[in-house]
Amino acid sequence: MRLRNVKNKEEILNNSNYFISNPFQYKGKWDKLFKNSNPIYIEIGMGKGKFIIENAIKYPNINFIGIEKYDSVIARCLPKIPEELKNLIIVRLDALEIDKIFTREIDRIYLNFSDPWPKTRHSSRRLSSKVFLEKYDFIFKNKKEIHMRTDNRELYIYSLISFSEYGYVLKKISFDLHKECNDLITTEYEDKFSSKNLPIYAVIATIDS
Repeated sequence: MRLRNVKNKEEILNNSNYFISNPFQYKGKWDKLFKNSNPIYIEIGMGKGKFIIENAIKYPNINFIGIEKYDSVIARCLPKIPEELKNLIIVRLDALEIDKIFTREIDRIYLNFSDPWPKTRHSSRRLSSKVFLEKYDFIFKNKKEIHMRTDNRELYIYSLISFSEYGYVLKKISFDLHKECNDLITTEYEDKFSSKNLPIYAVIATIDS
């Protein structure tokens, strides 16, 4: 995906109440930042933010944290957030550092249309690889729950195997999610892909503590 630069991105980030520039200082303290003990759901690779913003609006008793690596992408998300939202935070982070900002605090992880890293030698970079599943162990509070969607069949099959081998129970496996569900909150990328009548693959993977 080609990233278009946003000329005033620094100004947008610096002036937003929703953007946390140094998330490392809040490790173990996210409940204090939200000022409540509600469950925390994170989306790793939130893109332009449609999915996580709409979830935060619909579920005010859940705290949401959107994680994105690129400033330009975050700058496109922040202006879309309604001013009245109190349950949404956006952070800039490489996913490899996910265990450096959370510790036993997260109730759910969303992996939406993650980079498939198609070459075998890059498989450890996939967000559903054992490398990342081991990191998630340190950030989940109790029950482990991963919700994944992708348009990439190869990544999907790889992820089902990876989750299963790691001990996750696979629930709600779908090879064509949009034919099965009509009331979904979707991502921008998902809308473009499904408009072409191409399948969206999805799974919920869990481990009870």
